[in-house]
Amino acid sequence: MAVDTSARTPTFTYVDGEWFAGNPPLIGPVSHAMWLGSTVFDGARWFDGIAPDLDLHCQRVNRSAANMGMKATMEAEEIERLAWEGVAKFDGKTAIYIKPMYWAEHGQAGSVVAADPESTRFALCLFEAPMHTAKPSSLTVSPFRRPTPECAMTDAKTGSLYPNSGRMIIDARNRGFDNALVRDMNGNVVETASSNVFMVKDGVVFTPAANRTFLAGITRARVMGLLRQAGFEVREVTLSVEDFMNADEIFQTGNYSKVVPVTRLDDAQFQEGPVTRKALELYMDWAKSTAGTDG
Repeated sequence: MAVDTSARTPTFTYVDGEWFAGNPPLIGPVSHAMWLGSTVFDGARWFDGIAPDLDLHCQRVNRSAANMGMKATMEAEEIERLAWEGVAKFDGKTAIYIKPMYWAEHGQAGSVVAADPESTRFALCLFEAPMHTAKPSSLTVSPFRRPTPECAMTDAKTGSLYPNSGRMIIDARNRGFDNALVRDMNGNVVETASSNVFMVKDGVVFTPAANRTFLAGITRARVMGLLRQAGFEVREVTLSVEDFMNADEIFQTGNYSKVVPVTRLDDAQFQEGPVTRKALELYMDWAKSTAGTDG
């Protein structure tokens, strides 16, 4: 029986100068991206008439393309303009995920494994995706690790990194948890399988130091800055699983759901604490007062 390839929610994609509804067929079996994984993407959010840090997400996808050996064919400002054009195609009732993407169509002559930068293609996909902000989450320590920059393309937001995250989440859910707390090859905590992670101890906010084994996210940086402006001490340091087990609060940040409290880490129970609530409040207040809109 054929798999249904239609988009699961209302979706519009811009490619080659045109907008298409649904899930247009763009990558074929001989495309480099299909069999050799040359894809990068980024993700911004639109909700309540705003798209916080959309400009930074559009800039980052171009850096990811360059780091993957491809050519960024679109100016970040043009991607941002197109994103607002795409937002206008929806009814405005449901939050939207904004996903600019690059991939290579061909490999280089004489070494097909390496992407040919001249064959880089671009698409911008927007689809409805409800927010899950502040919905409590549970974590378990993953047996799987994040790779080092010497082992994988950790300096790009590339699809090739996500099967590792996928197996972390599958393992966690098989054990009754929502997500996984993830370590690097040295055994230090770096993030969850799908977001950045923070802990609070004695009123001080801690987050793993950016060591190029994980994506130090745009929302992570925004929350750090807002907490510091509000008078909190925020430290980027090397953290162990034991540090998180002994924390007063744990929360996650990410573009998809912004700020999410953690209420369980393996056998340890946590409350949604005051710093977590303040982080979400600060983020939403900033987003609604200063984040870009389409005017």
